[in-house]
Amino acid sequence: MTNRAHSETQEAATRVVVSYPQDLSDWGRFQLEKPSFRAFLRKTRDAARAGDTWEEFVGVGCCGNTLDVPLRVERIEGGDRIGDETEIEYEVREACGVDGSWRVQSEGGPKRA
Repeated sequence: MTNRAHSETQEAATRVVVSYPQDLSDWGRFQLEKPSFRAFLRKTRDAARAGDTWEEFVGVGCCGNTLDVPLRVERIEGGDRIGDETEIEYEVREACGVDGSWRVQSEGGPKRA
């Protein structure tokens, strides 16, 4: 994962629309919606371009394997730089086989490292 993208302008985006897959669990969606996760995105990304994909760790709670979610930048309003005031908004896109929900933490969950 590349944490910092190269910024082409000095102007901060007013809004960045990011999509997540439809098959992301309710718990995963809850994690993305937290103000702390939006703040994390603003701190770890300098810039965004439509079509960028960010593999982001969402976690699984108190136990289990990690859950990485592919977030895709759909639109940017204003400049391409992400600043402290940039609004992060989410949309849902087509499913992509994300192994989420309680099964990540169970014996029946995904068997990949």
